[in-house]
Amino acid sequence: MTEDIPHFLTDVTETHLLGGRVKVMQPQKGYRIGMDGALLAAACASIPKVKTALELGCGVGGALLSLKARCPALRLSGIEREAGYVALAQDNVRLNAMEDVTILAGDIGLGFKPLALERVDLVFSNPPYFDDPDLLRAPHDTKRPAWIADDGLGAWLDFALSAVVDGGHIVFIHRADRLADILGGLSKKCGSFVIRSVLPFADRCAKRVLVKAQRLGKAPLRLLPPLILHDDGERKHAPEVEAILRGEEALKW
Repeated sequence: MTEDIPHFLTDVTETHLLGGRVKVMQPQKGYRIGMDGALLAAACASIPKVKTALELGCGVGGALLSLKARCPALRLSGIEREAGYVALAQDNVRLNAMEDVTILAGDIGLGFKPLALERVDLVFSNPPYFDDPDLLRAPHDTKRPAWIADDGLGAWLDFALSAVVDGGHIVFIHRADRLADILGGLSKKCGSFVIRSVLPFADRCAKRVLVKAQRLGKAPLRLLPPLILHDDGERKHAPEVEAILRGEEALKW
């Protein structure tokens, strides 16, 4: 890793994903891959005829590498603005000995064109959940890049629209209360929307939402039954979710 990595990114731990199939070095403090990244990778794994994919804001590479483990033939790239996370993600690619995976330093707010990349079959992202710092108590500096999008959610949606091929797919996981913004932003070029809300328990409101869209798609919008993370059993997660986290099941659309 490079010498200019912030000190909090040098204090790392090894996390195992998909039942140990993926190993990720990530900081003890700061943004760490969690449920959202795991669900994002599982949702992308069930999309057919995808040969190339790009993750926007890949962090240490947890979601991207989980998708690669699920779909070994995929050619994957990840874009990340923070230099320390770029270095960690590159280390994690080497740690897992994965081929056809590229980590790029780039700023989503500057748009797709300056990166001179080829368009891909699939763009996916778990973008920062806030774009107005006044809406929440200021996070610690170690978490700020993952929590607050200085360029706004619209910049991430526009980047995705520019990066995906005609007929390709875009998948986002985000706050449920931003669903209208996601649909509005992507509907400029996309259709065939599929929505699946994520509930902590069956009797609770959704806090997260998964959205899949197809560039130039014409199919009617579909609203799927929700994914419920926890039930009343003794397990930590509901059986469907446990199977997803172990890598035994994809999240079907």
